Amino acid sequence: MKNFIKNWVVPIVIGLAIAMLIRTFWFTLVKVDGPSMLPNLENSELVIENKLATIKRGDVIVFDATHEDPQIKSGHKDYVKRVIAVAGDTVEHRGANLYVNGKKVNQDYISNDQRTSGTWGDWSLKTLSSREDLWQKKDRNKSVVPKNMYFVLGDHRSVSNDSRMFGFIEKKHILGKVYVPFWNSDTKAKENVNGQSKEFFVK
Repeated sequence: MKNFIKNWVVPIVIGLAIAMLIRTFWFTLVKVDGPSMLPNLENSELVIENKLATIKRGDVIVFDATHEDPQIKSGHKDYVKRVIAVAGDTVEHRGANLYVNGKKVNQDYISNDQRTSGTWGDWSLKTLSSREDLWQKKDRNKSVVPKNMYFVLGDHRSVSNDSRMFGFIEKKHILGKVYVPFWNSDTKAKENVNGQSKEFFVK
């Protein structure tokens, strides 16, 4: 009996404890809900959420939207979106182009049609944040992204509910960075999600 406990039970318990710690503090699998990140992330697709990653422009993140989106009246809801701007940044959209701090953003991860359709035309943080009917009071009337905040967009702009509608994302509500896992055969999607932070601006 002692050998059974030593050779089987103890290793299993230790293994389960390690797995729980990894899931709690390092990474976990999450399921994409909805079409807002098409064409790079499909509805119901399983992706990896890295809880320890440093968040940069171009990264795709998971965040707790319960206290960010006023449209959520009850229950808990997480969103998956792409970080466009970090604290201190300005953001503008003109024509089919997106600019951060006056520099043109590389949007090769979406089609030209997606860059224009449903993107709300020309806007800036100043014009968006003046919308009292949309933005939360704490986020209104800003021309730059505030400290410990992020501005996020969905890749499928015409259907995405994102920072254009409800304002900035607080750092404390970010759950982790999204990675398309190695078993996914879509190489382009991996590049567009896992590596976009390295190619954020047009060169």
